[in-house]
Amino acid sequence: MTERTTEVLRYAAFTTDPAGGNPAGVVLDATGLADEDMLSLAASVGYSETAFLLPTDDPRAFGVRYFSPLVEVPFCGHATVAAAVALGGSGVVRFATRAGEVEVAVAAGRATLTSVATSSRAASEEDVARALRALGWSADDLDPRYPVHWAFGGSHHLVVVAGTRQRLADLDYDFDALADLLRERDAVTAQLLFQRAEDVFDARDPFPVGGVVEDPATGSAAAAFAGYLRELGLVDRPRAITLHQGEDMGRPSLLLVEVSPDDPRARVSGSAVRLP
Repeated sequence: MTERTTEVLRYAAFTTDPAGGNPAGVVLDATGLADEDMLSLAASVGYSETAFLLPTDDPRAFGVRYFSPLVEVPFCGHATVAAAVALGGSGVVRFATRAGEVEVAVAAGRATLTSVATSSRAASEEDVARALRALGWSADDLDPRYPVHWAFGGSHHLVVVAGTRQRLADLDYDFDALADLLRERDAVTAQLLFQRAEDVFDARDPFPVGGVVEDPATGSAAAAFAGYLRELGLVDRPRAITLHQGEDMGRPSLLLVEVSPDDPRARVSGSAVRLP
């Protein structure tokens, strides 16, 4: 590893309570760090992602890389929220991610990121069958209103909507089988959901690709879900979707997703708090 001391800040994103949300590491200046350095640091931190910022001549613009303990991902929403809040102050910061430029508006410990253009496509019958086997679910466990899709919001996610809250709660999946399917489709997580009310969903996000059993909050999947709803024709008006995630893990997280019929992007909002 490069011989230098690198400070890693620790924040929980999509919560105001340090006991909730999704922890993320934040390196405010990763200049000079090689890929293997960033991966090693992310592994030592042990969170699902650590964001490595690369300052530019513009104090409100940064390059950014995101590493899990096992792999780099093109975009991570919760680490973006954490990094934006960690920078301090208020206003708009711009992050040049490997998925494209992401603007983040920050004020009073809360951040709203505007994603790259989202999209979604139906999963093949083979992929659906493999996903169900890996999850230990059957076709009867699915909500028939919501087909299984591969959705994109800066990174790809497998969207699967359960027909009951109990099915979502009883999550015990084949780690290696799901990881293999996600890797083969260049996806990051499986976003499992249950619709509790018209604009309110419960979510769980297994992340075996990154060596993490489950994410307590997944901002990139939230943006992808907006693209999924648009593709299904369910965004004929501006919608504000509330996602409750992490409750089954004991780390409750709250994500607000705004999606509009005339904009392929999504806005994902949440708070972040410094961890000791």
